[in-house]
Amino acid sequence: MQVATWNVNSIRTRLSQVLAWLDKQGSLDVLCLQETKVVDEDFPRAAFEERGFHVEVYGQKAYNGVALISREVPEKVERGFGALLPTAAELDEQKRLIGGLYRGIRILNLYVPNGEAVGSDKYAYKLRWLACLKEYLQLALDQGQPILLCGDFNIAPEDRDIYDPSKAGEIMASEPERQALREILALGFEDAFRKFNPAPGHFSWWDYRAGGFQKNRGWRIDHLYLSPLLQDKAIACWIDLEPRRLPKPSDHAPVVVELAV
Repeated sequence: MQVATWNVNSIRTRLSQVLAWLDKQGSLDVLCLQETKVVDEDFPRAAFEERGFHVEVYGQKAYNGVALISREVPEKVERGFGALLPTAAELDEQKRLIGGLYRGIRILNLYVPNGEAVGSDKYAYKLRWLACLKEYLQLALDQGQPILLCGDFNIAPEDRDIYDPSKAGEIMASEPERQALREILALGFEDAFRKFNPAPGHFSWWDYRAGGFQKNRGWRIDHLYLSPLLQDKAIACWIDLEPRRLPKPSDHAPVVVELAV
């Protein structure tokens, strides 16, 4: 099974690029999209369905939004924190979490808040969101299914995940954000990419400004995390840079994991 995560920064703007990329991926089973920026009824599902894919969406106008594009119909679909964690239901005003059960594997697709700036109201919201995610994941793990947790986390976990380690302490690399992520991973999750690629210099996001991609001034903020029941199933994990080289691309590149299931 191959699963990819990709922040497409507007599915309607990038539709042709996403479809072309999918057409090249002969063995991709599930594509987890973030920042789709479209309400559910306006998602261009027909373009995917014509290619034999099933579509599940959870979106809002102009902001956020997540989607699951899969070859198989999921056994179950969940949207937002609310169904499993009612105390966090108010956070579901922003559409940031969708999950599907595929071949007994629970794939959870996230778009973690950016946080804007350290110390801002949006930063406090991000930390609260991550705390709720930890609680949600503990409940999900208690249900006994293997979990693949993926998406745009808007966090570079370590200094080797940033082109310039001196940026540690800024938004997406502040210690409270990193600590919140470490606490989530301490539930038993393993970084699929780092399992196979320990060296620095691998990035999944580059700022549009000042030739960020051309100068490789990147950050690794898009992640795939494996729960204990999946860790020995991972065969490979890689970042595909080709879509980022296209004209008017998303500022993120897709990340793919291959599982022996």
